[in-house]
Amino acid sequence: MRKPMFLRAAAALACTLAAALPTLAATPLPPEVEAALARANVPPEHLVVLVQEVGQPLPRLSWQPHQPVNAASLQKLLTTAAALDLLGPAWQWRTPVWVEGEVRGNVLKGSLYIKGSGDPKLVVERVWQLLRRVQQLGIRRIEGDIVLDRSAFALPAHDAAAFDNEPYRPSNAGPDALLVNYKSVTYGFTPVPGRQVAAISADVPLDGVRADDTVPLTKGACDDWRGELRADFTRPDRVRFTGGYPASCGTREWSVAPADPQRFSERAIAGMWRELGGRLDGQVRAGTAPPVAPTLEFASPPLAEVVRDINKFSNNVMAQQLFLTLGLTQRGIGSPEAAQVVLRQWLIDRFGDHAAGTVLDNGSGLSRDARVTAQLLARVLQASWMGPAMPELMSSLPVSGVDGTMRRTRNANAGRAHLKTGSLRDVTGIAGYVLGASGRRHVLVAVINHPNAGAARPALEALAQWTGNL
Repeated sequence: MRKPMFLRAAAALACTLAAALPTLAATPLPPEVEAALARANVPPEHLVVLVQEVGQPLPRLSWQPHQPVNAASLQKLLTTAAALDLLGPAWQWRTPVWVEGEVRGNVLKGSLYIKGSGDPKLVVERVWQLLRRVQQLGIRRIEGDIVLDRSAFALPAHDAAAFDNEPYRPSNAGPDALLVNYKSVTYGFTPVPGRQVAAISADVPLDGVRADDTVPLTKGACDDWRGELRADFTRPDRVRFTGGYPASCGTREWSVAPADPQRFSERAIAGMWRELGGRLDGQVRAGTAPPVAPTLEFASPPLAEVVRDINKFSNNVMAQQLFLTLGLTQRGIGSPEAAQVVLRQWLIDRFGDHAAGTVLDNGSGLSRDARVTAQLLARVLQASWMGPAMPELMSSLPVSGVDGTMRRTRNANAGRAHLKTGSLRDVTGIAGYVLGASGRRHVLVAVINHPNAGAARPALEALAQWTGNL
């Protein structure tokens, strides 16, 4: 694996930090943080914290920074920082397409092949564009099949219910070399004036799947509107809403992972091809692309844009796609094991012994096994600040009180903190950069592992406020 530019750009800082901080001495927690922990019944030993001015060797606050913890989605910082360094902000996925056969009078007398390369952003509008490019070759009817090649990734079987028994949550969708629209459908609910119903729309036309197109309107507050819909997603070919929809909700959307995720790409591409006016005599099926140059290639947005989506909105399946892409591009194998080797070696090359205790799983943080220390996360953020991709990584982090997973945060740091969030059952954390009152920017990493972690979020907000006052 080549020597990353990240290593060369920040080597001086790494040497300074390594010399100055063989062991970070503990410093007292701010009183307001201790008080917030006490209110949540979380003992201080379940919190890890590191606050440090960027580019400086000594911390302003250090509390158990060497303790490995489950950092939930903060693990995405390792995946995205490594990818920006190893691939570069302008890197793109490319999805090749083959037209096999002769085109006569808008008819392809053969088959169309599409090979996935792991593109996380093959969302519905971009699949439309890909299929339109095919039609612009003069193809309206395909006498053969549309063949989907997913061989770029070598993946174990995925059980969407295994993590939290919520198989219809898009956050539990599994990666796929040809991932279409995150393997999810967004249903829209819009009250229709004068009809006492809400119209139901779906952003992906899944071939062979029928969904209700209306649901009765009900009176009352817009509280548990999803529960009131009494949705049934259990059948692969039928989606039903047997309850009602509160008129007071106005227009709402609900993203859902369907019951048959393995056939999602096939159903979506078949449905979109037909909605574009195309005709398919055969079927959409799995297969292997021809061993010749493709007819065309469809490029993804640049990596910097994908990293922004991953970190701003904490998209799990996109992070896993990127993680597997590291294995594919650096070792030629798009498997979890290869990706772990690449990311672990990157951490060792860059941070040496400070990577000790790190446990890598799937690159997204959707894991009960992944572990990382506050010190390592802080070092990644410090080195990123000194590296060439600093603007891309920092701008990918949610801005407090403004956007992403921090948009609802309301405190004096609104607009002054770029913080990735992490949350699982028993885990809550933040990590990123905070602009202090002094005009100096600080790295902040704080993670709580405890059954009451969710109730202790005010302690993390207090830490962000304390850092903002520096």
